[in-house]
Amino acid sequence: MWAFLKRPVESVLALTLLLLLTPLLGVIALAIKLADRGPVLFVQTRAGRHGVPFRMYKFRTMIVDADNLLDERGNPTAVRVTPVGTILRRFSLDELPQLGNVVLGQMAIVGPRPVPVEYVARMSAGQKRRHEVRPGLTGLAQVTSRHQAKWSERIVLDLQYVDSLSFHTDLGLVLRTARALVAPGVLVDRGDSSKVDLG
Repeated sequence: MWAFLKRPVESVLALTLLLLLTPLLGVIALAIKLADRGPVLFVQTRAGRHGVPFRMYKFRTMIVDADNLLDERGNPTAVRVTPVGTILRRFSLDELPQLGNVVLGQMAIVGPRPVPVEYVARMSAGQKRRHEVRPGLTGLAQVTSRHQAKWSERIVLDLQYVDSLSFHTDLGLVLRTARALVAPGVLVDRGDSSKVDLG
């Protein structure tokens, strides 16, 4: 039953949150713009349900042209996150624009984190089952705090979520995410690493 109700319920919830958080979103956007006059949003193409590409939105947390500060191996050669971005990332406020993706039906509030589309080709058929559901703002792999886990291990957790999809599972993950965001020393694994090790 939840599999059928999940999208409309989460879409209504996401729209409600966007309306309620409009003042906060405006303050964040202004802070980003005043910091360096760069764009407010960071937009990247990610893989959605069934691997279909979509444009994912986030508040920008890095300096303009941050990719120019990467070496040939993709490692940063200088600090790329802005002071404002550091605060946004600590409380995952940079993810708030993705509520718009939820309203559009491209994402869910709970589900595996969306990966760049080029990573999908590197996954096995079994691993690609993570795309049977819409990607989410938070998920099982993120609340386990396994920051150093390989992507192959995270995908195992994603598949566990797919196989145990239910209202109670989603509610539990939302509550665990909320606790992780407010508890000192407890961080949500954002799953945003630029490097993916599928092995």
